[in-house]
Amino acid sequence: MIKRFVLLIFALLPLSIAAQSVSDDDIAMQYYQEGNFKKAAEVLEKLFTKTKDDAYFGLYFNALLKSKQYQEAEKITKKLIRQNPASLKYEIALGRIYKEEGQQDNAAKTFDRIITNLPKDEAVIRDIANNLYQIEEYDVAIRVFQQGRETLGNPEAFTFELLSLYRYKKDKNMLIQEFLNALSTMPQMLAQAQTVLSSVFEGDSDYLNLQNALFKKIQKQPENESFTRLLIWQYLQQQEYDMALRQLIAQDKRTKADGTVLFENAQIFSSNKAYDTAIKAYEYLLTKGRDNPWYLPSRLSLVDAQYQALLLGQNAEADVIALAEQYQAILKEYGSNSKTLFALRKWATIQAYYLHHLDMAEEALETAVRIPGVASAEIAEIKLELGDIYVLTGQPWEAILVYGQVAKDYENQNVGNEAKYRSARLSFYQGNFSYAKSQADVLKASTTQLIANDALNLSLLISDHLENTADTLALKLYASAEFMQFRNDYKSALQKLDSIPLVNPQHSLADDILMAKSRIYIKKGDFNQSAALLKELIAHPQQNIWTDDALFLLAGLYEDQLHQPEQAKILYQRLISEFPGSMFTAEARVHFRKLRGDNIES
Repeated sequence: MIKRFVLLIFALLPLSIAAQSVSDDDIAMQYYQEGNFKKAAEVLEKLFTKTKDDAYFGLYFNALLKSKQYQEAEKITKKLIRQNPASLKYEIALGRIYKEEGQQDNAAKTFDRIITNLPKDEAVIRDIANNLYQIEEYDVAIRVFQQGRETLGNPEAFTFELLSLYRYKKDKNMLIQEFLNALSTMPQMLAQAQTVLSSVFEGDSDYLNLQNALFKKIQKQPENESFTRLLIWQYLQQQEYDMALRQLIAQDKRTKADGTVLFENAQIFSSNKAYDTAIKAYEYLLTKGRDNPWYLPSRLSLVDAQYQALLLGQNAEADVIALAEQYQAILKEYGSNSKTLFALRKWATIQAYYLHHLDMAEEALETAVRIPGVASAEIAEIKLELGDIYVLTGQPWEAILVYGQVAKDYENQNVGNEAKYRSARLSFYQGNFSYAKSQADVLKASTTQLIANDALNLSLLISDHLENTADTLALKLYASAEFMQFRNDYKSALQKLDSIPLVNPQHSLADDILMAKSRIYIKKGDFNQSAALLKELIAHPQQNIWTDDALFLLAGLYEDQLHQPEQAKILYQRLISEFPGSMFTAEARVHFRKLRGDNIES
């Protein structure tokens, strides 16, 4: 019986020990989680002494530091260093003790010793640096990676780790240097460099530092195209388009390329309204000859860039005539067909609104609507353009008929609603305000935000200024000025607008006149005068129907034409905060983020 009892005790003994061990684990964790680190350290010391498990050491070590038992922590750590001289993780722990205890010199000496004794093993070096990163010794981790390169004799080692650390520390200068070093042998990192740098750069000085560093690299490695491409990108970010083009042409000549990169960047110039630079780019591409794959696209894009510059009021009359002749040359060479319809439409616009040959524009558009093979939606758009010409030639009933056809054929569609709005606008020009307002009121619920906004503005403009005879007369003068602006007769439009306060001193159209005049000056290319008028409008003590429009227009002028991005940011931010329901708010947010340097491609 005694023998059986003894055997049972021995059989249950391992279970009893295991239960005790689990119990110690639970007790240690409970103390640790409760913040009783001194008690936790006592239990964890036993567990570590018994198991020699590094997991217990980590908890034990942390508990000692949190309970400020620095001497005990130093004692056990030095013991482990003597027992494991090849392992540097305990040296890292010792350096942490010194740092937390305030012994900065000893901490620095310890970390220096670690860096001096790095093994020639990439994985171990990476592990050491990661341990330093975990205890927030970022500068020491960087030094470990830098020394690791020398130890391994590999200047390309740890590139991605160092990039991550420099980015985390927002060390922009070192980030630049590391990316440039990487691009020396890894050109595929160019896109990553552009994304990361744009996300951390905060102003012109950062881009200037990049530019200076690139100049030095290009002098040493002129054959490395990655540096040139990054320099071009830098110029684009700074909107220094002419400098970007200069580099692009030099690169194209040096590499004897087919012009693909240059054409892509010319499209970027155009999309950023840098039409003069885009025109130079397309003209250079044309010098490559007709056999070049980009000859015809460049020829067409050149004419389009000149046309867009014309719309911004950046062309003299001689330039306008030359542009019309280029479209005429395209039509003569390729004929009037569905593929050249774009040229016919733009030629008609130039004839009507800039050279005032209304009969020629009318004939061209009447020809355009009869061209076979053109999508019905595009025919509808041409009919709207033709309707506008009928308005200019004094054929309002023909215009109403055309607008009505499009509105009926495309009921509740964008082009149909646009036709209805143009009909309402024509009624406004004619002084038929009640009918114009009734049409505009219907369109206020349009699914197209731009049409709905225009219709709302027209409706409010009419309703706000029909209260008395004087206001009605002033509104007729204003409508007449709007019609003159529609005809691109800016001089007459400005004179008419200026006459309103003279004829009707008590009028209430001051804000509307400021907005109308500012838009005219934008079309004339007088951006400073337009900005002055918009600032006056925004400064009015009470908000009006044009305040959000004015903020958006003025911000755009500062961003694109007046090159004052900080002022543009302020105005975009004001629009976002003060007019959250404006149709311009979403676009203003995009522009603001872009100016702030956010990466918005995603």
